Amino acid sequence: MFWQAFRMVGFCRSSDWIQVRRSERSQAIRARAAATAVPRSRRTPSPRRAPKKRGRAIRVFGAIALLLIVAVLVAAAIGWSMLNRPDVEVATGVPVEVEIASGSSTAAIAETLASAGVVENALMFRLQSRLTESDGLLRAGVYTFSTGMPYNLVLEKLKIGPDIVYYDVPIPEGFTARQIAERFAARAQIPEAELVALVTSGAGTFVADHPYLENAYGDSLEGFLFPATYRVKEGTSAHDVVEMMLDKFDSVIADVDMSYAKSKNLDLRDVVIIASILERESKIQKEFPLVSSVIYNRLAKPMRLQLCATVLYKMPEGTTKLTNADTKIDSPYNTYIHDGLPVGPISNPGLAALEAAAAPAKTKYYYYVLTGKDGSQTFASTYDEFLRAKQVYQDVFGE
Repeated sequence: MFWQAFRMVGFCRSSDWIQVRRSERSQAIRARAAATAVPRSRRTPSPRRAPKKRGRAIRVFGAIALLLIVAVLVAAAIGWSMLNRPDVEVATGVPVEVEIASGSSTAAIAETLASAGVVENALMFRLQSRLTESDGLLRAGVYTFSTGMPYNLVLEKLKIGPDIVYYDVPIPEGFTARQIAERFAARAQIPEAELVALVTSGAGTFVADHPYLENAYGDSLEGFLFPATYRVKEGTSAHDVVEMMLDKFDSVIADVDMSYAKSKNLDLRDVVIIASILERESKIQKEFPLVSSVIYNRLAKPMRLQLCATVLYKMPEGTTKLTNADTKIDSPYNTYIHDGLPVGPISNPGLAALEAAAAPAKTKYYYYVLTGKDGSQTFASTYDEFLRAKQVYQDVFGE
């Protein structure tokens, strides 16, 4: 019993000792671990800290992107400044008139403006037009600009429309002086009464620059107002309109060979009179030289011209046919009762008529008769041929 108790007591003591030893070892292990432990701040980062690297990369990328944006904005500001100032090499402030043709593209307008010195650079103008959404809004017409204008001001002006109004006035070959005056009055707002007075009795006003007008019959400009299409600025005076037409006549007649006419003792006025008759006697230009030959042949024979157009010139406006009585009216233009050419032109001839009047075809024709509804005529050398052609006229036109 005692022994057993002793053994139990001894056993218990042994267990306590074991636990004590274990405790001592544990403390020793913890002490060694504490002595060899690396401070937290000196430890190698664990893989879990990788997000900090990604954050730094994002910050760097953002900084670069910001720099690029700033650079683009600076470049845009510089470009905008360049677009809105004229180039220093372009003289500024010089007035220049520029016409923008109808249907012109922005590129074509840019080239026109650059060529005239209005803008420095065609490409820059196109870019400005694109940036301001002006493409398709630029209007045709005639403008007054100043050289070296800023692009934006030019664009605004082109969008508003032309500040100069021009009228295109077509004058057909064969118009009389009065018809021309009426056409300019209707199409270009030229004062009609003033223009009629100048073209019908104002030749003396222009003799200094156009000496062939001296001693013009009735002081009329008939025959010398060259038919063409004229561009007339709004507000142009009647005097300037006449001067424009006379200058055109001068430039055209200078190239007409007058040698043959001179060999027949015909001067410039005679040639103009013949040409004015051709415009009224024939509707087909290719027949002008033939009709001219009839006039030359009759003048040489001599025979009276007996041309209906010369009588109609002084008949009431709108008269197209003559009666036998009409051919006897007392008029210095009536070639039925007067020899030779009429006293002055009866219309204003074009180039084809002037050339035919100066150099007619070489023929033996003395007559011509209208025989075609297209205005064509039959030419005859003898009176019998003339009568046969006249019968054709009656058959075709029922007269």
